[in-house]
Amino acid sequence: MIEIEKKFILKPGDAEKLTAGAEPVGQKQFTDVYYDTADYALTKKDWWLRSRAGRFELKISMSPYKVRLVDQYEELEEEGAIKKALNMKAKESLSEVLPSLGYKPFATIVTVRTKYRKGAFMIDIDSVDYGHDGYDLAEIELMVGSKEEMEEAAHRIVAFAKSCGLAVGTVRGKIMEYLWRNNKEHFKALETEWGVKL
Repeated sequence: MIEIEKKFILKPGDAEKLTAGAEPVGQKQFTDVYYDTADYALTKKDWWLRSRAGRFELKISMSPYKVRLVDQYEELEEEGAIKKALNMKAKESLSEVLPSLGYKPFATIVTVRTKYRKGAFMIDIDSVDYGHDGYDLAEIELMVGSKEEMEEAAHRIVAFAKSCGLAVGTVRGKIMEYLWRNNKEHFKALETEWGVKL
């Protein structure tokens, strides 16, 4: 499946408008540990390798960064598929093999997520804890089965957000916001690689 998502900064009252009539799905807290090499080999490609509750996930960008209306990622959750995408031949688990290949944690982010369903849309309201400060945002998602459906899904998300009174613009996701606040060198390396102002 391909995840199509867009993030929004919430002004007072926005969360209530966005979730009015929505079905609450639940709330959970989780910790993400993000990994990359010293030269940012993954994140420069807009690939995001993380461990959540002891399980690895790899999000692979499906669109060039500078022409995005929304974020479009393929999500890999099986270790075998992740290793294949990363060209890793080792039989050991990812947690065992990553350090020997130069991958190290570069961010640890704690999130409290409240999830809702509204029609075909999934809505996440995230409160992020960076250890010394926080960041609150919403994410509207649609899952599609093929690349041919991506553009239509992107337009549906934007139309839905506007119908809820949300401002549509560029918003840094929680990992990009973390880098902007805590690791300017990494953040600027991505801006340079992607040719955009983040």
